Amino acid sequence: MQTHPVPPLISARPVGRGARSNDAGRFEPLGRVAEPDGWEREEDLPPLRTQVSLETARSLISYNRSPDLPFDRSINPYRGCEHGCSYCFARPSHAYLGLSPGLDFETRLVARPNAAEVLRAELSARRYNVAPIAIGTNTDPYQPLEKTHAITRGCLQVLDAFNHPVAIVTRGALIERDLDILAPMAARGLVRVGISLTTLDAGLARRMEPRAPSPARRLAMIRALSGAGVPVRVMTSPLIPGLTDHELEALLAAGAEAGADTASWIMLRLPREVSPLWQEWLAEHAPARAAKVMARLREMHGGRDYDPRWGHRMRGEGEYAQMIAKRFRAACKRIGLAQEAPALRCDLFRVPPQPGDQLSLF
Repeated sequence: MQTHPVPPLISARPVGRGARSNDAGRFEPLGRVAEPDGWEREEDLPPLRTQVSLETARSLISYNRSPDLPFDRSINPYRGCEHGCSYCFARPSHAYLGLSPGLDFETRLVARPNAAEVLRAELSARRYNVAPIAIGTNTDPYQPLEKTHAITRGCLQVLDAFNHPVAIVTRGALIERDLDILAPMAARGLVRVGISLTTLDAGLARRMEPRAPSPARRLAMIRALSGAGVPVRVMTSPLIPGLTDHELEALLAAGAEAGADTASWIMLRLPREVSPLWQEWLAEHAPARAAKVMARLREMHGGRDYDPRWGHRMRGEGEYAQMIAKRFRAACKRIGLAQEAPALRCDLFRVPPQPGDQLSLF
């Protein structure tokens, strides 16, 4: 775990935040250190407030060739995530903005207000070949600022108009607002939603995912979506060895009871700056389990906190990883949860008429 001669620079108290520090990202070679002047006391500092910057997107669809992922393209309306999950694997992406993967990731957010406009242009390009688009693969599209910015909703309206298939991953309750779009798309076989359910322990969830909906609220989201005809996957991700792994069967059962029809799991991932941030969280909130959690993770990654190899990074390897996989398969079979969802339809895709287009004669 990285150490500093003095505490990382924090200008306010991290009340209700997942990270405890604000270390420099890997592209800031000089780092960040506090220079105490003898005046301020920690109790005098104000709470951290969320700041939102606006970015004019020049492109929106990101493509990948990862064999670990069931999609080859995704969009992200926001950079950073106010949910503040302490373990979030997306935190290192904030370093590309010259910001910290720590507290900056959950307090200095970026919204892309022209996302829907750019998406419409990209889908309208003659060279575009349709395939399902994933939303929420990096940061949550239904985090709190979506309530005021509605960028995710704008993108969904575009996808709906194009009859374009979409897979959404979220833990944000605001997705229920968009059932007027999602339910008709689902009826055409164009959408599925994954809801992340990490624990049924409300207290642990509050400490680990400070601004995300409670476990009970996420189960209510599954009920609302499935009740409207939207297929839902319960995602027991990330599964944390020595902390939440004993809940695996209970999580799957709760998701199925709420209406989920498929399920998945991913082991806790600690890429780059996430590992020291996660270990800080363990030291404060679960010190008695910290050694066991990290020992299990290193056992699955050849002695390292994380191994990024394709085919390995999502699940790890070894006896413990194999045991979790067997438990998952057995529970899904017993409960009646499928592990693979039906393919989304791509044959309905069409570019809708645009203002100024010449009308067809036939």
